[in-house]
Amino acid sequence: MDFVEGVGESSSPPRNFAGFSGYEIVNDVYNRLIEVNNEEVTSNPEFREQLEAHFNRLPASYALDINLDRVEEVLLHQKLLVLAKDPENWPVFNVRLLENFWTRTDGDEDRQELPAGLTLSHSSNREMDFEPCSKLEDLNLEVKINSDDKDKEHLDGDSLSRQDDIHVPIHEVIFSAQDKPKLLSQLSALLSDIGLNIREAHVFSTTDGYSLDVFVVDGWPLQETQALRAAMEKAIAKSEGSWSGSSHAKLGVERASAAQATFVDTEIDIRLLKIGDKFGSGSCGDLHRGVYIGQDVAVKVLRSDKSNEASEDEFCHEVSMLREVQHKNVVRFIGACTKQPNLCIITEYMPGGSLFDYLHKNHHTLTLVQLVEFAIDVCRGMEYLHQNNIIHRDLKTANLLMDSNNVVKVADFGVARFQSQEGVMTAETGTYRWMAPEVINHQPYDQKADVFSFAIVLWELVTAKIPYDNMTPLQAALGVRQGRRPDIPTNTHPKLLELMQRCWETDPCIRPPFSEVKVELERLLQEIQVHRFSPLTDS
Repeated sequence: MDFVEGVGESSSPPRNFAGFSGYEIVNDVYNRLIEVNNEEVTSNPEFREQLEAHFNRLPASYALDINLDRVEEVLLHQKLLVLAKDPENWPVFNVRLLENFWTRTDGDEDRQELPAGLTLSHSSNREMDFEPCSKLEDLNLEVKINSDDKDKEHLDGDSLSRQDDIHVPIHEVIFSAQDKPKLLSQLSALLSDIGLNIREAHVFSTTDGYSLDVFVVDGWPLQETQALRAAMEKAIAKSEGSWSGSSHAKLGVERASAAQATFVDTEIDIRLLKIGDKFGSGSCGDLHRGVYIGQDVAVKVLRSDKSNEASEDEFCHEVSMLREVQHKNVVRFIGACTKQPNLCIITEYMPGGSLFDYLHKNHHTLTLVQLVEFAIDVCRGMEYLHQNNIIHRDLKTANLLMDSNNVVKVADFGVARFQSQEGVMTAETGTYRWMAPEVINHQPYDQKADVFSFAIVLWELVTAKIPYDNMTPLQAALGVRQGRRPDIPTNTHPKLLELMQRCWETDPCIRPPFSEVKVELERLLQEIQVHRFSPLTDS
C-alpha cells in the first residue's frame, strides 16, 4: 500500500475519465430538459450558456454522476449554488425523499433490494491526496449496535425473515456553502446529530470556492420531509456562527496585519536567501531546501495561487508561534519574510525527514529503546509548548521531524494557537486519523486534545502502521466519535499499551498531561535498558 500523507481529509480513488466528454453531457442534459418541456429552460434563451457555465465550474466527476432520467436535479443544484453566494444563507440545503426502499426478507423475491451503491459497509485500502471532487461511497456511519443485539440478530435470523417487511425511507440532503477545510466533517456531524446515517456522499468543489455536497441518508422514520427540514434548520441554527466565519476571518486578518508590524526582529533579508529544490507541500505552502547566510535551512513558501486572507492569517499565526518558542525538541525558527510577494518562513533543515516517512515510506524497524526515545522527544517538545500555553492542534507523525542525530522535534505550527483565557477552544482543526473526539464533535477542548493525538502517534510507533488503514479519513473520524480506537497491538511492553490507552480516553480529564507521560516513559526507558528487552519487530 502506498500512502500519501496529505492535507485533505476525505478521499477516494480518482475516477477514470477516459473517453469522457463534458460537452456531450451538457448537450444531453439540455436536450432532455427541452424534451420534457421544462418551462425554466424553454423560457430562458440564455439557459444553454448558463448550463455550460454550471458544468464548467464543477469537476468532471460531477457530470459523470448526473442521472439523465432526473435531469431536473441539475436545476436544483444551480439554484442552491446561487443561494450560497449570500453568506447569510450558509449552509443552503434541500431535503427530499428519494424512495421508500424495502429491505429484502428471505423467500420474498418481489421486494426491491437497496439499490447499487447503497451498501452499508465499505473498506478502503487506499488513501490519496485530497481530491475536492471525490465521490465518497458506502460510508458506514451507523451508530454501533450493541454486541448483545448483534448476537441476537444472528441467532434469530430465521425468525427475523418471517417478520413483516421493513420500510426504509431514504432521503437526500444537499448542502451548498463556501468551501472550507473540515466542511465535510461539519456537515456529516450535523447529520449524525439529527440521527441520520450517511449511506453515500458525493462531494464537489466549484472553481470559485463553493461546495455542493450530496448525502444519501436513512434514519429518519417518516417519509414526509417537513419535520426533517425543521430538524435541519434547528441544528444549523444551534451551530450559528460556525459556517461562514466571515467576521472572524476579518478579525483574524486585522490581527495578522497588526502582528506583521511587530515582526521586525524576525524579518530576514530575502536577498541573502537561496531557495533550492522543493521537497514537500502543505495546505497553502511549499517546502524547499535552502541556504541562508551559509546554513542549510528549510523554507516554507506561501504559494501565490493559494494566497488569500485566510492563508495569510495562518502564515502570520505560524510566525507568531515560532518566534515565541525555543526548545531542543521543537524545530528551530530562524526568521521570516512577511512582505508581499515573498511570504516565507525559514527554519532549521531536518535531514532525517518526518516520522511518517521514516515509518511508512522508508519502512524502518524500531527497537523498543528507539521507540521510547522517540516518544520521550515528542513529550518533551509538547510539554514545553503546553507550558507556554500553546496547543499544537495537528500533532501527527508527518509533523514530527528528525535531525541528523535522529532527535525528534515538533514542527508545523500552521494551526497551532495560544490557549484562550477560558482554557478551551471549539474550532475543528487537525487531521482526522489523529484527531481527538471532542474536536471532531465540535465541543470545547484544551491541551488534552494534543495528548489524544500523541496516543495515536505512539500506536504508530509501536505498530508501524497507518491508523485506521482500512478506512477513509472521514470513516475513521466518525468511528472515533462512536468510541472506536485502533486495535491494541500485542507485541510490545504492557506499560506502553496501558499509557497509550490512558492517553486516548474519551474523557479528556482522564488523559494524563505530557509532564506525567514524559516521566513514565523516562522510567520505562531506564527499565528496558537495564533488562535489555529484545528489539520490537513490525506487527
